Amino acid sequence: MKFCAVICEYNPFHNGHAYLFRAIRERTDADAVLCLMSGNFTQRGEAAVFGKYERASHAVRNGADVVLELPAAFATAPAELFARGAVHILASVPSVDYLAFGCESGSAEEFLRTARAALREDKPFQSALKARMKEGLSYKVALTETLLSLEEGLDEALLTHSNNILGVEYCRAICMENADMVPVPVVRKGATHADTVPISDFSSATAIRGILPPGTWKERNILRRNVPSDVFASALPATPPRDGTALLYALLRADEEQLRRTPDCSEGLENRLKALAKSNPVPEEFLEKAASKRYTRSRIRRLLMQNFLGIGLDDVKKFLSAPLYLRTLAVNKERAEDILSALSESTFPVIARKSDYSLLRKDALACFGIDCRANDLYCVLSGTHCGDFETRFL
Repeated sequence: MKFCAVICEYNPFHNGHAYLFRAIRERTDADAVLCLMSGNFTQRGEAAVFGKYERASHAVRNGADVVLELPAAFATAPAELFARGAVHILASVPSVDYLAFGCESGSAEEFLRTARAALREDKPFQSALKARMKEGLSYKVALTETLLSLEEGLDEALLTHSNNILGVEYCRAICMENADMVPVPVVRKGATHADTVPISDFSSATAIRGILPPGTWKERNILRRNVPSDVFASALPATPPRDGTALLYALLRADEEQLRRTPDCSEGLENRLKALAKSNPVPEEFLEKAASKRYTRSRIRRLLMQNFLGIGLDDVKKFLSAPLYLRTLAVNKERAEDILSALSESTFPVIARKSDYSLLRKDALACFGIDCRANDLYCVLSGTHCGDFETRFL
């Protein structure tokens, strides 16, 4: 069996995601679509609008064959660690031949070339990169400017558009893991990743989240046009979890050393954030004051979430080189036997039921412990009960 993998959040699943599934089946000879999906918390540092089992079910009902959970330690990490952690897991499955992702532009060859350039470690490159960061630029902006100044023929769009940036990170991770995976970039249809206003029937997940729960007839009509019917049915009564107050509480309760351990903290940022939280107890006001040219809102949110979940940078680095696990969330029941058989060839154990927990050792056990804690905290934030050893067969 050949898998085409997709690294995803489905927050929520929408028409653009279904379009990617169709493109995979048209452009590859893959036998099945495998989704590695963030659990209950996302890369923006937010609680997902629906729980992980519901989102995994949406994916399988609308074209995926199996959904695995991306561990929380990677799901809430900055882009390079998010991508590296995901590819580390996918590379353990011999039958994952392709990795598909949405993008704004670019071919597989262009993504791989840009990724290899971004892996430069020679002294001139590193010196130029550090010099730009000393000017107050974020790592992402400094890396982009350095690459464009030192590497001829790179497409600037691959380094400056949201989905393209993540695509480059996926390809960097493929190179770093020496993974035998072919990248399959698929140009997005409709809205861009960052569009906040719904448009026709291919709006971004960001825009869709902005109208949840839909309170007016107009919002319901927009939602109905942009998501499959089962996602629409889930969204009508749903109220996305509110996590802002909990994140600020955890920030004020943490000591500076704990905050410094988080993957997104640097250069005394922990002291500034604690001081701001004391004088800005309203989450939205706090984020407005904390964000800057160098520290984006998403990075601040991620740092708060990493602290809330107890995730340290040293932990993430250990997990990147450790044998972990394949945590199944949802499987196409008609193909379950073949799919689970193919997954069992992984060098990592498959965790499909509670008894499989005993297969984990050392770092994998610590990584899974963070997932369990994240699940428990999400249940409190959302006011729902959700078990953590379920695999849905649909």
